[in-house]
Amino acid sequence: MSNQAQANPLTGKVAFIQGGSRGIGAAIAKRLAHDGAAVALTYASSAGHAQAVVKEIEDAGGRAIAIQADSADPAQIKTAVQQAADTYGKIDILVNNAGVLALGNVAEGEIPLDVIDRTLAVNVRSVIIASQAVVKHMDKGGRIITIGSTNSDRMPFQGGSIYAMSKSAIVGLTKGLARDLGPLGITVNNIQPGPIDTEMNPDDGEFAHALKGLMALPRYGKVEEVASFAAYLAGPEAAYITGASLLVDGGFSA
Repeated sequence: MSNQAQANPLTGKVAFIQGGSRGIGAAIAKRLAHDGAAVALTYASSAGHAQAVVKEIEDAGGRAIAIQADSADPAQIKTAVQQAADTYGKIDILVNNAGVLALGNVAEGEIPLDVIDRTLAVNVRSVIIASQAVVKHMDKGGRIITIGSTNSDRMPFQGGSIYAMSKSAIVGLTKGLARDLGPLGITVNNIQPGPIDTEMNPDDGEFAHALKGLMALPRYGKVEEVASFAAYLAGPEAAYITGASLLVDGGFSA
C-alpha cells in the first residue's frame, strides 16, 4: 500500500451521514472527508451548522454537501439518499448518527406517546429506512455504521428507559442487517459511545460529574475519538468486522 493510500484510505469513496451537522456526526463527516471520502450529510434544522461543516471540509480540499432531512420522516430520508447518489454517483458508506434523547421516569407519570414514537422513529426506524435506501446504491465492500449507545448495555440512572430501549434495538438490528447484507459483501456495525462531550451532553455540571464517577476512565470522551473509530470501520482494514456492537465508553460498562 502506498503512503498516499495509507494517508487517505477512503479516496474514491462516498459517505452519507444521517445527522452530520453537530457533535459526533460533524466530527465523523470531517474525519471521513479527511481520509478521502466525498461526504453528504443531513440536518433537520441546523442549516448554519451544516453549512459550516461543509465549508470546513471544502476549505481543506474535500467534497461535501448538506441536505435538509428530518430523520423521523421516511420520505425525507429516501429523498436525501437519492440526492446524494445523484450527486456522487454511488454511496459506499452509511453512517446513521441521527438521534434524540428522551428522558422520563415511568414512576413519576406516563411518558407521552409522541415522545416514545419520535424516539423510536429517529433512533431505530431511520436506521432501517436509510439502510434499505442506501443498499440500492452500494456495491461490494460497502459499510453501514450506526451510532448507538453504551446505554444499550447499562442504564445506571433513572429516566432513561425509552432511550435505552431504542439503543438496545440497534444491537439486534445490527446483527440482522449483517446477516442480510453479508452475501452482498456489505458490513454492518454499531458503535456504542459512552459519555461524549457535546452540546447535548456537556462535560461539566452535576450530571457529568455523576457519570464520571461510573467510568474506569473518569473523563468524558471527545467526538474525535468516536470519529476515528467510525473511520476505521469504514476503511479497508475493518473488512472482516460485521454484526458487532463495539464500545467507546471509557469503561462505563466495565
